[in-house]
Amino acid sequence: MNYPTINDAILELKPNACFQIVGEQIYENIIWINKDETVTKEEAETKHQELIELYNSLEYQRKRKPEYPSIEDQLDDIYHNGIDSWKETIKAVKDKYPKG
Repeated sequence: MNYPTINDAILELKPNACFQIVGEQIYENIIWINKDETVTKEEAETKHQELIELYNSLEYQRKRKPEYPSIEDQLDDIYHNGIDSWKETIKAVKDKYPKG
């Protein structure tokens, strides 16, 4: 998940919305192509803030992902060293980047 934009917020609210954003990602720069699928500035900004909060709450996942071994390496570890060894490897990353 990339850092959410106003574009993401609008599409969360109205998946069929047809619009263009000219310049900076702000509501005032939106050109609505399909007038039946618009959202208000308040709706868009509220949803945008919700998406930002969700993004921020999942920071631990983004930090963990590059530190986990590949699935292939994890399976190899299980095969050669057993589940307990694999659990230790995974737990070290989870402990380094705890939830919330």
